[in-house]
Amino acid sequence: MTSAAEPASGPSDISGTANADPSSPDLPAVQRRTLKVLMAAQVVAGIGMGAMLSSGGLLVEHLSGSEATAGFGTTLVTLGAALVSVPLAALSRARGRRAGLGAGWLTATAGALTVLVSAHFGRLAPTMLGMLLIGAATAANLQSRYAAADLAEPGARAGALSLVVWSTTVGSVLGPNLSGPGAAVARVVGVPDAAGTFVFSVAAFVTGWAVVHTRLRPDPLLLARAREAADGGQEAQRQGFGARMRAAARHVTGSPAALTGLGALVLGHAVMVSVMTMTPVHLAHHGASLGVVGFTISLHIAGMYALSPLVGKAADRLGRIPVILAGQGIMALATLLAGTSGGRQWPVGAGLFLLGLGWSCATVAGSTLLSESVGAAHRSEVQGLSDTLMNLVGAAGGALSGGLLALYGYGGLNAAAAVLVLPVSAFALYFSLRTRSTR
Repeated sequence: MTSAAEPASGPSDISGTANADPSSPDLPAVQRRTLKVLMAAQVVAGIGMGAMLSSGGLLVEHLSGSEATAGFGTTLVTLGAALVSVPLAALSRARGRRAGLGAGWLTATAGALTVLVSAHFGRLAPTMLGMLLIGAATAANLQSRYAAADLAEPGARAGALSLVVWSTTVGSVLGPNLSGPGAAVARVVGVPDAAGTFVFSVAAFVTGWAVVHTRLRPDPLLLARAREAADGGQEAQRQGFGARMRAAARHVTGSPAALTGLGALVLGHAVMVSVMTMTPVHLAHHGASLGVVGFTISLHIAGMYALSPLVGKAADRLGRIPVILAGQGIMALATLLAGTSGGRQWPVGAGLFLLGLGWSCATVAGSTLLSESVGAAHRSEVQGLSDTLMNLVGAAGGALSGGLLALYGYGGLNAAAAVLVLPVSAFALYFSLRTRSTR
């Protein structure tokens, strides 16, 4: 998709056989197979992410003894995703999605193992390092959605992307509910109760890697890149990495549509991460059990993923901007509901579900708008850059969330997050009105 030229070492292997003819595959069949493989990997690997989301902050709080530090667990996962997003995109560009996604899942496996060993010895610093490495799973998860759109027809891009987002539902909803079994496993392996779910994360990440490594053939990005050989690829391939990233940034800043999509992705992720990160701590301080915490995070993840096919259809039929605006409104309502909940558990659960749904609208519609607003020669770099930015801003939100909770309470944290929907809404409305005026 980004370049037609092959690496200097030799021709790219599109389907597992060198010198494959890019015109020979049945592209609709390849797209269907690609979606099935990506969805299968997301189902199992989603268990790993869901399992650690409900217990990562509690584990860090247990090891550090500090409420303000608790938010840094999930923050480091987000920061890790930001650090590896561009390298994984570059690896995918050079060797295909199979290599890029596979490297993400293997790095996350190493991170989960590091957390388990560090928790066993009660060491905080290496536990934090492990959480940073687990961020590679988030990066692989996010880049899987772009892999779904590599070979999709223009009118079906949001739908294809949303199917891969939706497939995360099963594993991610199941994962947080493993807190109880994880505590039992923790006592067997000799780690704190909150660390037991990381055993499930290790198994899930390895399985996700195995599915992608063995089944994602032919590689969708290499095949798409070969199809678009005349779309500026030769020039982009001769550029160095830094030059390609600068060109990608120029493409985004020069396109109001791309900026709108990027803003929806980045700030929507910041809203979601900042509130979600400290919700387990808030609930625990009001006497909620690990089971209740896990169920609440499951509701949140269901909101993020379960309705994404409907979100994708809406984005294809109604347009990207209306869905982005709907997402901003839903997130504002979510922060209002959760932020005024006090010690009641059901408004927190309802608010977290709506927060996930708003994130889904912003992510599906924003990702599609961003991808189709830049040329194929720079699309891979733009995708990696957008994931890096959304995770950096999300990491900042997560880092600040612990302090905001300690200073202003859960209501103050939600109010601060709600402010971030305003610039996206304003810019999306401006772009929509400008587009109508031009027409």
